[in-house]
Amino acid sequence: MENVHKPSTSIRFWNKDEQPEEKLIRHGASVLTDAELIALLIRTGNRECSAIDLSKLLLQHCGQDLKRLSKLNLLDLQHVKGIGRTKSIILTAAFELARRKISDSSIQKVTVRSSKDVAEFLKLRLSDLPYEVFAVLLLNRANRIIHYEIISKGGITGTVADQRIILKLALLHGATGIILSHNHPSGNLQPSQADDQVTKNIQKAAEIMDIKLLDHLIVSDDGYYSYVDEGILG
Repeated sequence: MENVHKPSTSIRFWNKDEQPEEKLIRHGASVLTDAELIALLIRTGNRECSAIDLSKLLLQHCGQDLKRLSKLNLLDLQHVKGIGRTKSIILTAAFELARRKISDSSIQKVTVRSSKDVAEFLKLRLSDLPYEVFAVLLLNRANRIIHYEIISKGGITGTVADQRIILKLALLHGATGIILSHNHPSGNLQPSQADDQVTKNIQKAAEIMDIKLLDHLIVSDDGYYSYVDEGILG
């Protein structure tokens, strides 16, 4: 059974070698458990439990699943006793930084050869978001991604795609191809009538500017849906 320190025992009274901060300094962050890393972020516990014990409660709330934890919004996090406004803000900021790090890394090294390439790129950036976003990928003639941007954010059930913003971005970056994308937090991969209409509208507008709409992907934790693979866009 995992060793749990008594709730009344503050981390500062632990053996120095067991304190997360000291472990990180001496051995690096990779040796720390998830609970220890979270404890370093939230810093303090409360009268009933230490920061480590509070972190373990938070992980238990999410079934020990960091991906589920990253999807919780500020209010969801505060449902865990001991996680107040400040701690929930810190955790939300940390997960957002992680997403941005993934989003910014090596974009121009990605060459699109199939919908699978796009789906793998997008799932790292979109699938764990608790709300829907609409994003665009811009490609050059060699089918390399030259720009990626989330253009709108919505609620759990929808978001808005402005074709003027999308085409302006494409012209600004000298793109010859566009891939539309959005996530479905519900897990349902089937496109809506609104999704179909947006795809048709942007395809027609892009053709006028000699820009090709290459695909529209919907992603979720369960997989992805490609308009091209389904024969709807070609």
